[in-house]
Amino acid sequence: MPKYDYIIIGAGAAGLLLADAMGKDEFFASKTILVLDKDNKSKNDRTWCFWERGKGQFDDLIFKTWDTIYVGGQQLQKSTSIAPYNYKMLRGIDFYNHFLPKVKAYPNITWAQGEVLNIDEKEYEVLVTTSSQKYLGQTVFSSLYDPSTSLKQDKFPVLQQHFVGWQIKTKQSVFNSNQATFMDFSVPQKGNTRFMYVLPLSDTEALVEYTLFSEHLLEKNEYEEAIKTYISENYGDIKYSIEETEFGSIPMTCYPFHQHNTNRIFQIGIAGGWAKPSTGYTFYNTSRQAPKLVDYLKTGKPLTDFHENNRFLLYDMLLLDILYENNHLGHEIFESMFKRRKASLILKFLENETNLWEELKIVTAPKPIPFIRALFKRVF
Repeated sequence: MPKYDYIIIGAGAAGLLLADAMGKDEFFASKTILVLDKDNKSKNDRTWCFWERGKGQFDDLIFKTWDTIYVGGQQLQKSTSIAPYNYKMLRGIDFYNHFLPKVKAYPNITWAQGEVLNIDEKEYEVLVTTSSQKYLGQTVFSSLYDPSTSLKQDKFPVLQQHFVGWQIKTKQSVFNSNQATFMDFSVPQKGNTRFMYVLPLSDTEALVEYTLFSEHLLEKNEYEEAIKTYISENYGDIKYSIEETEFGSIPMTCYPFHQHNTNRIFQIGIAGGWAKPSTGYTFYNTSRQAPKLVDYLKTGKPLTDFHENNRFLLYDMLLLDILYENNHLGHEIFESMFKRRKASLILKFLENETNLWEELKIVTAPKPIPFIRALFKRVF
Protein backbone atom coordinates (compact mmCIF):
# COMPACT_ATOMS: atom_id res chain seq x y z
CA MET A 1 0.00 0.00 0.00
CA PRO A 2 1.57 3.33 -1.06
CA LYS A 3 2.45 5.63 1.84
CA TYR A 4 2.84 9.41 1.76
CA ASP A 5 3.66 12.17 4.19
CA TYR A 6 0.82 14.30 2.78
CA ILE A 7 -2.24 13.44 0.72
CA ILE A 8 -4.21 16.24 -0.96
CA ILE A 9 -7.71 15.23 -1.98
CA GLY A 10 -9.16 17.36 -4.76
CA ALA A 11 -7.31 19.20 -7.54
CA GLY A 12 -9.42 22.32 -7.61
CA ALA A 13 -8.17 25.76 -6.61
CA ALA A 14 -7.41 24.83 -2.99
CA GLY A 15 -5.76 21.50 -3.78
CA LEU A 16 -3.55 22.69 -6.63
CA LEU A 17 -2.52 25.93 -4.94
CA LEU A 18 -1.62 24.03 -1.79
CA ALA A 19 0.31 21.40 -3.76
CA ASP A 20 2.18 24.06 -5.73
CA ALA A 21 3.08 25.99 -2.57
CA MET A 22 4.44 22.84 -0.95
CA GLY A 23 6.16 21.64 -4.12
CA LYS A 24 8.25 24.78 -4.55
CA ASP A 25 9.18 25.09 -0.87
CA GLU A 26 12.49 23.41 -0.01
CA PHE A 27 11.17 22.61 3.46
CA PHE A 28 8.98 19.89 1.89
CA ALA A 29 11.56 18.59 -0.60
CA SER A 30 12.10 15.42 1.43
CA LYS A 31 8.35 14.88 1.96
CA THR A 32 6.25 12.65 -0.28
CA ILE A 33 3.00 14.21 -1.46
CA LEU A 34 0.06 12.63 -3.28
CA VAL A 35 -2.59 14.66 -5.14
CA LEU A 36 -5.86 12.80 -5.78
CA ASP A 37 -8.79 13.81 -7.98
CA LYS A 38 -11.57 11.86 -9.68
CA ASP A 39 -11.24 13.97 -12.87
CA ASN A 40 -8.36 14.57 -15.23
CA LYS A 41 -9.08 18.34 -15.16
CA SER A 42 -9.24 18.63 -18.96
CA LYS A 43 -12.54 20.54 -19.13
CA ASN A 44 -13.58 24.09 -18.34
CA ASP A 45 -15.83 23.06 -15.47
CA ARG A 46 -16.01 26.39 -13.63
CA THR A 47 -15.28 30.10 -13.71
CA TRP A 48 -13.69 32.02 -10.86
CA CYS A 49 -13.99 35.78 -10.50
CA PHE A 50 -12.42 38.13 -7.99
CA TRP A 51 -11.40 41.76 -7.61
CA GLU A 52 -7.85 42.88 -7.04
CA ARG A 53 -5.76 46.05 -6.91
CA GLY A 54 -3.32 46.29 -9.79
CA LYS A 55 -1.23 43.32 -10.90
CA GLY A 56 -1.63 39.92 -9.25
CA GLN A 57 -0.08 36.47 -9.31
CA PHE A 58 -2.71 35.09 -11.73
CA ASP A 59 -2.62 37.91 -14.29
CA ASP A 60 -1.03 35.72 -16.98
CA LEU A 61 -4.00 33.36 -16.69
CA ILE A 62 -6.78 35.96 -16.57
CA PHE A 63 -9.30 35.61 -19.40
CA LYS A 64 -10.97 39.01 -19.09
CA THR A 65 -10.96 42.05 -16.79
CA TRP A 66 -13.33 44.94 -16.16
CA ASP A 67 -12.80 48.23 -14.35
CA THR A 68 -16.46 49.28 -14.51
CA ILE A 69 -19.50 47.48 -13.11
CA TYR A 70 -23.25 47.91 -13.34
CA VAL A 71 -25.60 47.41 -10.40
CA GLY A 72 -29.34 47.53 -11.03
CA GLY A 73 -32.54 46.94 -9.15
CA GLN A 74 -35.98 48.22 -8.34
CA GLN A 75 -34.76 51.77 -7.68
CA LEU A 76 -31.18 51.71 -8.92
CA GLN A 77 -29.46 51.75 -12.31
CA LYS A 78 -25.83 52.57 -11.67
CA SER A 79 -22.69 52.21 -13.78
CA THR A 80 -19.59 52.94 -11.76
CA SER A 81 -15.83 52.62 -11.77
CA ILE A 82 -14.34 50.24 -9.21
CA ALA A 83 -10.86 51.85 -9.27
CA PRO A 84 -8.35 51.06 -7.84
CA TYR A 85 -9.73 47.53 -8.30
CA ASN A 86 -10.11 45.41 -11.41
CA TYR A 87 -12.67 42.64 -11.65
CA LYS A 88 -10.92 39.58 -13.02
CA MET A 89 -12.24 36.40 -14.62
CA LEU A 90 -10.26 33.16 -14.53
CA ARG A 91 -11.46 30.08 -16.39
CA GLY A 92 -11.00 26.73 -14.71
CA ILE A 93 -9.33 25.14 -17.75
CA ASP A 94 -6.67 27.87 -17.93
CA PHE A 95 -5.94 27.41 -14.23
CA TYR A 96 -5.65 23.62 -14.60
CA ASN A 97 -3.48 23.84 -17.72
CA HIS A 98 -1.05 26.04 -15.83
CA PHE A 99 -0.91 24.48 -12.38
CA LEU A 100 -1.43 20.78 -13.06
CA PRO A 101 1.76 20.34 -15.16
CA LYS A 102 3.69 22.36 -12.54
CA VAL A 103 2.47 20.15 -9.73
CA LYS A 104 3.14 16.94 -11.65
CA ALA A 105 6.69 18.11 -12.40
CA TYR A 106 7.75 18.35 -8.75
CA PRO A 107 9.85 15.23 -8.03
CA ASN A 108 8.26 14.62 -4.62
CA ILE A 109 4.63 14.93 -5.80
CA THR A 110 2.60 12.07 -7.26
CA TRP A 111 -0.61 12.61 -9.22
CA ALA A 112 -3.31 9.92 -9.18
CA GLN A 113 -6.81 9.84 -10.58
CA GLY A 114 -9.58 8.15 -8.62
CA GLU A 115 -12.75 8.88 -6.72
CA VAL A 116 -12.26 8.92 -2.96
CA LEU A 117 -14.76 6.60 -1.28
CA ASN A 118 -13.63 6.78 2.33
CA ILE A 119 -11.20 8.56 4.65
CA ASP A 120 -10.43 6.61 7.82
CA GLU A 121 -8.28 8.21 10.51
CA LYS A 122 -6.26 5.77 12.56
CA GLU A 123 -3.94 6.35 15.49
CA TYR A 124 -0.79 7.09 13.52
CA GLU A 125 -1.97 7.51 9.93
CA VAL A 126 -4.96 8.00 7.65
CA LEU A 127 -6.29 5.38 5.25
CA VAL A 128 -7.69 6.85 2.02
CA THR A 129 -9.72 4.46 -0.11
CA THR A 130 -10.46 5.24 -3.75
CA SER A 131 -12.36 3.31 -6.41
CA SER A 132 -9.15 1.60 -7.51
CA GLN A 133 -6.50 1.91 -4.77
CA LYS A 134 -5.83 2.43 -1.08
CA TYR A 135 -3.27 4.92 0.26
CA LEU A 136 -1.80 5.72 3.66
CA GLY A 137 -0.95 9.28 4.63
CA GLN A 138 0.46 10.94 7.71
CA THR A 139 -1.61 14.06 7.04
CA VAL A 140 -4.58 14.48 4.69
CA PHE A 141 -5.91 17.73 3.26
CA SER A 142 -9.41 17.22 1.93
CA SER A 143 -11.55 19.50 -0.23
CA LEU A 144 -14.49 17.08 -0.15
CA TYR A 145 -17.42 19.14 1.10
CA ASP A 146 -20.01 17.35 3.24
CA PRO A 147 -23.08 19.61 3.60
CA SER A 148 -24.59 17.43 6.32
CA THR A 149 -22.06 18.69 8.89
CA SER A 150 -23.45 22.23 8.80
CA LEU A 151 -27.10 21.30 8.19
CA LYS A 152 -27.36 19.25 11.39
CA GLN A 153 -27.29 22.39 13.55
CA ASP A 154 -29.33 25.58 13.77
CA LYS A 155 -26.97 28.00 15.50
CA PHE A 156 -25.47 29.16 12.20
CA PRO A 157 -27.93 29.54 9.29
CA VAL A 158 -26.93 27.88 6.03
CA LEU A 159 -27.94 29.53 2.77
CA GLN A 160 -26.76 28.68 -0.72
CA GLN A 161 -25.42 30.85 -3.48
CA HIS A 162 -26.77 28.80 -6.37
CA PHE A 163 -26.73 29.63 -10.04
CA VAL A 164 -27.00 28.45 -13.61
CA GLY A 165 -24.87 30.21 -16.19
CA TRP A 166 -24.95 30.24 -19.97
CA GLN A 167 -22.05 31.44 -22.05
CA ILE A 168 -23.84 32.69 -25.14
CA LYS A 169 -22.72 33.95 -28.53
CA THR A 170 -24.76 36.29 -30.72
CA LYS A 171 -24.50 37.21 -34.39
CA GLN A 172 -24.79 40.96 -33.80
CA SER A 173 -23.01 43.20 -31.30
CA VAL A 174 -25.20 43.58 -28.19
CA PHE A 175 -22.89 43.61 -25.17
CA ASN A 176 -20.73 46.31 -23.64
CA SER A 177 -17.52 44.37 -23.19
CA ASN A 178 -16.04 47.08 -20.96
CA GLN A 179 -18.63 46.70 -18.18
CA ALA A 180 -19.62 43.73 -16.03
CA THR A 181 -23.11 43.47 -14.58
CA PHE A 182 -22.24 42.74 -10.96
CA MET A 183 -25.80 42.46 -9.63
CA ASP A 184 -29.06 43.21 -11.41
CA PHE A 185 -31.98 42.82 -9.02
CA SER A 186 -34.54 43.95 -11.59
CA VAL A 187 -35.61 40.31 -12.05
CA PRO A 188 -38.67 39.14 -10.06
CA GLN A 189 -37.53 38.36 -6.51
CA LYS A 190 -40.34 35.89 -5.67
CA GLY A 191 -39.64 36.19 -1.95
CA ASN A 192 -35.91 35.52 -2.36
CA THR A 193 -32.71 37.39 -3.12
CA ARG A 194 -32.32 36.90 -6.89
CA PHE A 195 -30.18 38.71 -9.43
CA MET A 196 -28.59 38.39 -12.84
CA TYR A 197 -24.83 38.42 -13.26
CA VAL A 198 -23.47 39.20 -16.74
CA LEU A 199 -19.82 39.06 -17.79
CA PRO A 200 -19.40 40.29 -21.39
CA LEU A 201 -16.38 38.62 -22.99
CA SER A 202 -16.77 40.61 -26.23
CA ASP A 203 -19.45 42.54 -28.08
CA THR A 204 -21.00 39.23 -29.11
CA GLU A 205 -20.22 36.90 -26.20
CA ALA A 206 -21.17 36.90 -22.53
CA LEU A 207 -21.60 34.68 -19.52
CA VAL A 208 -25.14 35.22 -18.22
CA GLU A 209 -25.93 33.75 -14.80
CA TYR A 210 -29.14 33.61 -12.81
CA THR A 211 -28.07 33.67 -9.16
CA LEU A 212 -29.89 33.30 -5.85
CA PHE A 213 -28.95 33.69 -2.20
CA SER A 214 -31.51 31.38 -0.60
CA GLU A 215 -31.95 28.20 1.38
CA HIS A 216 -33.23 25.88 -1.34
CA LEU A 217 -32.28 25.17 -4.94
CA LEU A 218 -34.67 25.52 -7.87
CA GLU A 219 -35.67 23.15 -10.63
CA LYS A 220 -33.30 23.41 -13.59
CA ASN A 221 -35.94 24.82 -15.93
CA GLU A 222 -36.65 27.74 -13.58
CA TYR A 223 -33.07 28.98 -13.84
CA GLU A 224 -33.13 28.55 -17.61
CA GLU A 225 -36.44 30.34 -18.10
CA ALA A 226 -35.18 33.27 -16.03
CA ILE A 227 -32.08 33.55 -18.25
CA LYS A 228 -34.16 33.40 -21.43
CA THR A 229 -36.52 36.09 -20.15
CA TYR A 230 -33.69 38.37 -19.06
CA ILE A 231 -31.91 38.11 -22.41
CA SER A 232 -35.13 38.86 -24.26
CA GLU A 233 -36.09 41.83 -22.08
CA ASN A 234 -32.62 43.41 -21.99
CA TYR A 235 -31.14 42.61 -25.39
CA GLY A 236 -34.20 42.25 -27.57
CA ASP A 237 -35.23 39.42 -29.86
CA ILE A 238 -31.70 38.28 -30.67
CA LYS A 239 -30.51 34.93 -31.91
CA TYR A 240 -27.83 33.28 -29.85
CA SER A 241 -26.13 29.95 -29.33
CA ILE A 242 -25.24 28.47 -25.94
CA GLU A 243 -21.51 27.71 -26.04
CA GLU A 244 -21.05 26.46 -22.45
CA THR A 245 -23.19 25.96 -19.36
CA GLU A 246 -22.35 25.84 -15.69
CA PHE A 247 -24.15 25.15 -12.44
CA GLY A 248 -22.92 25.85 -8.95
CA SER A 249 -24.06 25.88 -5.35
CA ILE A 250 -21.79 27.43 -2.73
CA PRO A 251 -22.62 27.32 0.99
CA MET A 252 -23.09 30.72 2.64
CA THR A 253 -22.64 30.21 6.37
CA CYS A 254 -20.51 31.21 9.35
CA TYR A 255 -20.54 27.62 10.57
CA PRO A 256 -17.10 26.82 12.10
CA PHE A 257 -15.96 24.10 9.70
CA HIS A 258 -12.53 24.15 11.34
CA GLN A 259 -13.93 22.39 14.41
CA HIS A 260 -13.98 19.15 12.39
CA ASN A 261 -10.25 19.32 11.69
CA THR A 262 -7.92 16.95 13.47
CA ASN A 263 -4.15 16.90 13.52
CA ARG A 264 -4.23 14.35 10.69
CA ILE A 265 -7.25 15.40 8.58
CA PHE A 266 -7.61 19.05 7.60
CA GLN A 267 -10.41 20.51 5.46
CA ILE A 268 -9.48 23.00 2.73
CA GLY A 269 -11.39 25.16 0.25
CA ILE A 270 -15.15 25.35 0.60
CA ALA A 271 -15.02 22.27 2.84
CA GLY A 272 -12.80 24.20 5.24
CA GLY A 273 -14.96 27.32 5.29
CA TRP A 274 -12.64 29.29 2.99
CA ALA A 275 -15.57 30.84 1.11
CA LYS A 276 -16.59 34.36 2.12
CA PRO A 277 -19.82 33.63 4.07
CA SER A 278 -21.80 36.67 2.90
CA THR A 279 -20.93 36.47 -0.81
CA GLY A 280 -19.73 32.96 -1.62
CA TYR A 281 -16.52 34.27 -3.22
CA THR A 282 -13.88 31.62 -2.61
CA PHE A 283 -10.98 31.76 -5.06
CA TYR A 284 -9.14 34.86 -3.89
CA ASN A 285 -9.41 33.93 -0.22
CA THR A 286 -8.17 30.43 -1.08
CA SER A 287 -5.15 31.92 -2.86
CA ARG A 288 -4.27 33.70 0.38
CA GLN A 289 -5.05 30.81 2.73
CA ALA A 290 -2.95 28.16 0.95
CA PRO A 291 0.46 29.85 1.52
CA LYS A 292 -0.54 30.70 5.10
CA LEU A 293 -1.28 27.02 5.70
CA VAL A 294 2.07 26.01 4.24
CA ASP A 295 3.91 28.47 6.48
CA TYR A 296 1.95 27.16 9.46
CA LEU A 297 2.87 23.55 8.64
CA LYS A 298 6.53 24.48 8.91
CA THR A 299 6.05 25.58 12.52
CA GLY A 300 5.07 22.07 13.62
CA LYS A 301 2.12 23.41 15.62
CA PRO A 302 -1.14 21.40 15.87
CA LEU A 303 -3.30 21.70 12.74
CA THR A 304 -6.38 22.10 14.91
CA ASP A 305 -5.12 25.55 15.92
CA PHE A 306 -4.98 26.87 12.35
CA HIS A 307 -8.00 29.16 12.08
CA GLU A 308 -8.74 32.81 12.70
CA ASN A 309 -11.78 34.83 13.70
CA ASN A 310 -12.18 38.55 13.07
CA ARG A 311 -14.86 41.21 13.24
CA PHE A 312 -15.81 40.64 9.59
CA LEU A 313 -17.24 37.29 10.61
CA LEU A 314 -19.78 39.17 12.73
CA TYR A 315 -20.82 41.33 9.76
CA ASP A 316 -21.23 38.20 7.64
CA MET A 317 -23.20 36.52 10.40
CA LEU A 318 -25.66 39.38 10.79
CA LEU A 319 -26.34 39.58 7.06
CA LEU A 320 -26.91 35.83 6.83
CA ASP A 321 -29.21 35.93 9.87
CA ILE A 322 -31.30 38.60 8.11
CA LEU A 323 -31.42 36.76 4.79
CA TYR A 324 -32.28 33.47 6.49
CA GLU A 325 -35.33 34.94 8.23
CA ASN A 326 -36.27 37.54 5.59
CA ASN A 327 -34.70 36.43 2.34
CA HIS A 328 -36.57 39.04 0.33
CA LEU A 329 -34.60 41.88 1.98
CA GLY A 330 -31.43 41.04 0.10
CA HIS A 331 -32.03 43.30 -2.88
CA GLU A 332 -32.87 46.27 -0.62
CA ILE A 333 -29.67 45.84 1.38
CA PHE A 334 -27.34 45.55 -1.59
CA GLU A 335 -29.09 48.28 -3.58
CA SER A 336 -28.80 50.66 -0.62
CA MET A 337 -25.10 49.95 -0.26
CA PHE A 338 -24.30 50.59 -3.92
CA LYS A 339 -26.61 53.60 -4.10
CA ARG A 340 -25.10 55.40 -1.11
CA ARG A 341 -21.48 54.26 -1.05
CA LYS A 342 -18.65 53.96 -3.54
CA ALA A 343 -18.32 50.58 -5.18
CA SER A 344 -14.60 50.52 -4.39
CA LEU A 345 -15.35 50.92 -0.67
CA ILE A 346 -17.90 48.09 -0.77
CA LEU A 347 -15.39 45.79 -2.48
CA LYS A 348 -12.75 46.75 0.07
CA PHE A 349 -15.22 45.87 2.83
CA LEU A 350 -16.09 42.52 1.25
CA GLU A 351 -12.37 41.84 1.00
CA ASN A 352 -12.06 42.29 4.81
CA GLU A 353 -9.64 45.19 4.35
CA THR A 354 -11.57 48.18 5.72
CA ASN A 355 -10.99 50.03 8.97
CA LEU A 356 -13.69 50.64 11.59
CA TRP A 357 -14.63 54.08 10.23
CA GLU A 358 -15.08 52.68 6.73
CA GLU A 359 -17.10 49.79 8.10
CA LEU A 360 -19.39 52.22 9.89
CA LYS A 361 -20.07 53.89 6.55
CA ILE A 362 -20.99 50.54 5.01
CA VAL A 363 -23.26 49.23 7.76
CA THR A 364 -25.17 52.52 7.96
CA ALA A 365 -26.03 52.51 4.25
CA PRO A 366 -28.99 50.05 4.46
CA LYS A 367 -31.95 50.45 6.80
CA PRO A 368 -30.59 49.76 10.30
CA ILE A 369 -33.57 48.02 11.96
CA PRO A 370 -32.97 44.51 10.49
CA PHE A 371 -29.31 44.63 11.53
CA ILE A 372 -30.14 45.88 15.02
CA ARG A 373 -32.63 43.05 15.46
CA ALA A 374 -30.12 40.49 14.18
CA LEU A 375 -27.43 41.82 16.52
CA PHE A 376 -29.83 41.78 19.46
CA LYS A 377 -30.72 38.14 18.80
CA ARG A 378 -27.06 37.17 18.50
CA VAL A 379 -26.09 38.91 21.74
CA PHE A 380 -29.03 37.85 23.85
